Amino acid sequence: MSRLRLFAGALVAYTYNEVIGKIPSRRLRRLYLRQSLGALGKHCSIQLSCRILHARKVHLGNRTIINFGCLLDGRKHSIIIGENVSIGPEATVLTLGHDPQSPSFDDRGGEVHIGDRAWIGYRAVVMPGVTVGEGAVVAAGALVTKDVEDYTIVAGVPAKPIGCRNRNLEYELDYDPWLV
Repeated sequence: MSRLRLFAGALVAYTYNEVIGKIPSRRLRRLYLRQSLGALGKHCSIQLSCRILHARKVHLGNRTIINFGCLLDGRKHSIIIGENVSIGPEATVLTLGHDPQSPSFDDRGGEVHIGDRAWIGYRAVVMPGVTVGEGAVVAAGALVTKDVEDYTIVAGVPAKPIGCRNRNLEYELDYDPWLV
């Protein structure tokens, strides 16, 4: 990748993360994100102070809610988020890290998929290469290191199944407060 493209990408991320993402105008944030994200579905709500790294690799489905203070790390690999997904405040979705066994500290990562009507709780962390299935629930503070099956509820560090969710989900999210 050319240095110019790297610089342009860094400038786009900096502008959103340090300026646009902190302005209490959802219209302005949406306008900017429509141009910079890989996909921004209809009726999405991205709250204040979210940070997005390499926005072109972040894809949000219709009526998805990203609560305040979240980090979506699209460096090197994509994040694909389905429809009617609720991501709680200060949650983190990572696609890149390092191989702890590598003598040269090599990168290690993978694409993250979050299925329709999944619910990611407050301060949960989804690690690189993980799929969170349709209708799955990740409890607050959980660390997801392995795939989560459809309609499974996981909690803990590392996250483990603790229950199942009702499969008859019909809701459509519609949360778009004015000043967040």
